[in-house]
Amino acid sequence: MHEMSIALAVIGQVEEAAERAGDVTAVRSVRLQVGELAGVVPDALSFCFELACAGSLLEGAELVTDEVPGRARCEPCAHEWAVGMPPLLSCPRCDGAAIELLSGRELQIVSVHWEDARTHAPTRETVPEER
Repeated sequence: MHEMSIALAVIGQVEEAAERAGDVTAVRSVRLQVGELAGVVPDALSFCFELACAGSLLEGAELVTDEVPGRARCEPCAHEWAVGMPPLLSCPRCDGAAIELLSGRELQIVSVHWEDARTHAPTRETVPEER
């Protein structure tokens, strides 16, 4: 189950961001975009996230996943469609195979909601994408 390695990577990135911010006392929630075609099972990821957060700054944090539907565009006729699951990767209009995937492969942290020791108030931060 690769969802555990994804959960550990998300936790690591959030912990690094919290360290850079300084004085973070707790992480309350993490919001992810998960593409329909990313090969990730959101329920399995949530389960792994909860287990992996134990004993860390993120213990008790909620994982919120926003599913991004897969969409494609046919290069010859410019038709766009929802690819669905299993994905339809040929154009439903002209049956062309020269397509561009527009969305659905996302797997990224969108925001993190944490508490700051200086203000004792919740703060929402965006974690920069790692390249």
